[in-house]
Amino acid sequence: MPDKRPRGAQPHWRPKRETLRVLVAVDTVLARYREQLPVSLRQLWYVLVSDGVMAKTERDYKRMCEYVGMARRSGRVPWEAIRDDTQTAVDAPLSFAGPTDFWAGVAEAADDYRVDRQAGQPARLELWCETAGMVPQLVEIGVEFGIACFSGGGFDGLAGKHDAALRAAEGGRKTAVLHLGDHDPSGEHLFNALAEDVIAFAQAAGAEVEFERVAVTAYNLPTAPPKATDRRSFSGTATTQAEALPPDILAAIVYQAIEAHRDQAVHQRTLEREEIERQAVRERLWQS
Repeated sequence: MPDKRPRGAQPHWRPKRETLRVLVAVDTVLARYREQLPVSLRQLWYVLVSDGVMAKTERDYKRMCEYVGMARRSGRVPWEAIRDDTQTAVDAPLSFAGPTDFWAGVAEAADDYRVDRQAGQPARLELWCETAGMVPQLVEIGVEFGIACFSGGGFDGLAGKHDAALRAAEGGRKTAVLHLGDHDPSGEHLFNALAEDVIAFAQAAGAEVEFERVAVTAYNLPTAPPKATDRRSFSGTATTQAEALPPDILAAIVYQAIEAHRDQAVHQRTLEREEIERQAVRERLWQS
């Protein structure tokens, strides 16, 4: 039997009353978090659950995904407002339309000149998150401070753990990993496994690494009881998913965790030096 699901653009789609109710709420959420766009579908759903628009069930999540998908096909929801984390993109090789385009790119690169914004700080910071879908938002936060962001999902990323230890050894000073993950048995065990392995690798390389778990439990988020089949130890009585954090609160708690490890005076001096050097690069470029 042919697949009757919609394909391509659907400019003439007219949502039913219940669908429209949910989409009006979606419009409200996207407007509320316009400074943090794009958001993932899972983040959008958690906000709708917190707002009382939808129930915290897999059925309602799938229903919302269907509604939003059709809204994007119809043009009601902008494509760029939602982040599709299942897509893996590989950029094409860099190319230019001609010499004029090349020199314009060089000028743009000079305007983007940056120094190492972690230089001189007490510790070199990294942002880690359990869910790969949160990486783009954390990257937007970390870029201001020159902090890299990594996904630490899964228990078997051995090469990633070893690479983290090598980065710590190359940094020449203490590395502090700020980790954002789910508050549940899996999240706790994932965090402990990552921390223990990276610290052990780092010690063998003569480096110091500390892990800090960024709390997600103090924001009245949707919760669920731990799975009865999960026998692992757990410090809480209810589970909370990190993606349930509204985007603005996510940004606020990550900023707070970063600032607790940084010297603001050093950061300001670094930015001033960066601007002086950026101007020198521009002047030399135009002289050549």
